[in-house]
Amino acid sequence: MRGGGPLGRAGLALLLMAAAPWAGARPRPVAPGDQPRPSVVLVACDSLDGRLTFYPGNQTVDLPFINFMKTYGTVFLNAYTNSPICCPSRAAMWSGLFTHLTESWNNFKGLDPDYVTWMDLMKKHGYHTQKYGKLDYTSGHHSVSNRVEAWTRDVDFLLRQEGRPMVNLTGDRKRVRVMEADWRNTDEAVNWIKEEAINLTQPFVLYLGLNLPHPYPSPYAGENFGSSTFLTSPYWLEKVTYEAIKIPKWSSLSEMHPIDYYSSYTKNCTGEFTKQEVRNIRAFYYAMCAETDAMLDIARIPVPQNLSGYSLIPLLRGKAENELSPRGPRPSWVLSEFHGCNVNASTYMLRTDKWKYITYSDGHSVLPQLFDLSDDPDELTNVAVKFPVIVHSLDKILRSIVNYPKVSSSVQEYNKRQFISWKQSLGQNYSNVIANLRWHQDWLKEPKKYENAINKWLSQSK
Repeated sequence: MRGGGPLGRAGLALLLMAAAPWAGARPRPVAPGDQPRPSVVLVACDSLDGRLTFYPGNQTVDLPFINFMKTYGTVFLNAYTNSPICCPSRAAMWSGLFTHLTESWNNFKGLDPDYVTWMDLMKKHGYHTQKYGKLDYTSGHHSVSNRVEAWTRDVDFLLRQEGRPMVNLTGDRKRVRVMEADWRNTDEAVNWIKEEAINLTQPFVLYLGLNLPHPYPSPYAGENFGSSTFLTSPYWLEKVTYEAIKIPKWSSLSEMHPIDYYSSYTKNCTGEFTKQEVRNIRAFYYAMCAETDAMLDIARIPVPQNLSGYSLIPLLRGKAENELSPRGPRPSWVLSEFHGCNVNASTYMLRTDKWKYITYSDGHSVLPQLFDLSDDPDELTNVAVKFPVIVHSLDKILRSIVNYPKVSSSVQEYNKRQFISWKQSLGQNYSNVIANLRWHQDWLKEPKKYENAINKWLSQSK
């Protein structure tokens, strides 16, 4: 479900820093014929979906600062995250590599703590670096529920893993700072620029990671709460034009692709929602992702040759890509993949021109999906059967990028291996612990049934 409630500017106003270079910083001496390297500010919001907010013509919410950057900067209207889930997406961003190369399969499996990131490279080449807020690109984080749900996605059961999406209005019209942690991190970043960056003799790169507009925890949902509560104050709610909020079209449950149904069910989105409920949830669901190679190229430092991405600088400067990139023009496709919880098969998306191709697992056990985005922007009609030649062509391109059946098999082996290790570490506490994870509301109705399903999965050979 693409949800949304009132859109709070709290997570967006802070992006203004990324639009304006800090003129007060003292640049390093510039050699004759050289150009001064700019300082860089990267602000990453969590779950900000441009389609629902700043897409041309959208009048749902007042976004003066994003509109400012749109006017004086560059907007990419067909941008995709490399993996639409917290840790894997950030692992891709900080490493510059596709998810199947980082092997960041879920929110528990990210980069090693000592991995050399783009920020490490900028520091090596003379930049002063500073980080604030949410990072979430290394292994070992997030809840036990989140990792167990990902490991057991091949088990033959269906359990709700989140609380029902809901909204919560807090405070009054004077309450501006709802997400206190984000505001504190932003204050620290701003103060650092005003008090320390101004005295630097070299360029700097500043990263600020925000939680908003990711939903808030839902304590009633069990261990580590889950996150399905959309929380805001009247101050921010008044920025939303409710009449402009569109109710998304949705296929009936009986017509859903099986992977989509699994995802919707585990996200607790298969129940009845009134139009008012959808409107109240709608505006707080976004997605936003930044690309590593653009940062490296702007800084004019040597770019590692093994990166998955291509520079955005030629597009920003309006030049032919082969003029500035030794790798030549960027491919005509975009790849995204998903291996975590809430989806019961490794999923691969290839977007090229008007076509969006989605395939799963080994490419045969689950039927693929194909959408013509020029006629079906809401992706309601799967035309894979109607256009088999297109499917074959796109699948061939996808396989030239990644051997996805092999990757899917590796993920399955990883999931089972990790689950067995976790189960053994619990000893006699296993049954009690697994029953009281986020799926406890369903699990406790028939605990033996679900334990038996896991045992059957564990006993199956590859």
